[in-house]
Amino acid sequence: MINFAPPRIDEKTIDAVAETLRSGWITTGPKTKLLEKKISEYCGGSQTLCLNSATAGLELALRWFGVGPGDEVIVPAYTYAATANVVIHCGATPVLADVNQNDFCISSIGIERAITAKTKVIMPVDFGGLPCDYNAISAIVETSKNLFNPANEHQKKLGRILILSDAAHSLGATYKGKNAGMFADISVFSFHAVKNLTTAEGGAMLFNLPEPFDNAAIYKELSITSLHGQTKDAMAKMQKGNWKYDIIEAGYKCNLTDLAATLGLVELERYKDDTLPKRKAIVDAYHSFFSVYEWAELPVSKDENRESSYHLFALRIKNITEEQRDAIIQKIFDRDVAVNVHFIPVPMMSFYRNMGYKITDYPVTYDNFSREISLPVYYNLSTEEIAIVTKAVKDAVTEVLK
Repeated sequence: MINFAPPRIDEKTIDAVAETLRSGWITTGPKTKLLEKKISEYCGGSQTLCLNSATAGLELALRWFGVGPGDEVIVPAYTYAATANVVIHCGATPVLADVNQNDFCISSIGIERAITAKTKVIMPVDFGGLPCDYNAISAIVETSKNLFNPANEHQKKLGRILILSDAAHSLGATYKGKNAGMFADISVFSFHAVKNLTTAEGGAMLFNLPEPFDNAAIYKELSITSLHGQTKDAMAKMQKGNWKYDIIEAGYKCNLTDLAATLGLVELERYKDDTLPKRKAIVDAYHSFFSVYEWAELPVSKDENRESSYHLFALRIKNITEEQRDAIIQKIFDRDVAVNVHFIPVPMMSFYRNMGYKITDYPVTYDNFSREISLPVYYNLSTEEIAIVTKAVKDAVTEVLK
């Protein structure tokens, strides 16, 4: 069986984790702090906070900005449910916008239509690792300043809608010469097991707020929030005579451990020159193979302004129904090749459907979803296995469409 996205775990990874285990320090400590520093250096930012998930980072950002009941947050209808769930956790309302047909990213027209006086945050999603059009989003935010209704000091200081990038897929991507993490006010990466860079479970917030915000101060503030509101972490408390601490807020428990950070440090060291080129080569091979078939609609991986992190290869089959797509997937699985669908749209999930969201309001989202099949992309996928995948897809499509 060719799996969909197994993590890259080799002897270098195992040795590094063993070293951390032997160090006696396995929770948040020096490895986590080093990973934060290295991510900031890689992306070009000043402050990174590592957490136990990207979901935690998105929610912390919303809560820091004071998002709550009566507020609205614009998110794409085509995303994993976590993007909308964190808005619900805060008591606010997710306002869904349709996406672009060509690249799966949130539609600028959809954003413009969704903005109201209640809008506090726009949360673009870099689908499959391809950055959204952040210049267009920033321009929309600028022209809608007159509608913005600040309700606290952070919102007054910013004076506009916050741009919070769900960059779960896009570490290593670029947009107009900038690295992912530097496009928005706050960007949140995922290091889940299937991501390009994994810590098994984990995520990171990168702060890029404009003056007069102090990003270092925000990092310190949210470090406390992420650990029960405790004024000292475990490392600080271990210093001689430094055991006393205080709880200054009812915070959360979403810190990243040193064990997890160790995985991330190994991956980050070889990310730019090894992982990304390998993933690009796999995606390029898929593009080359499927480009000759009229039924294949290929994903955007690179254009004049953007280059993906090559997290997904989201193939679409032209002129088919959702039922035909599902039949194709089954036939691919029957050939011992694992594929996936990214994603079942938010309005199609029972929770959101029961809240009144309707997929018929997002026609591009549904059209893209109904025809999409994600093919395996992972470091250890061999040339021979790529050939097996492409043949399985071609044969399955041919059988269903005959």
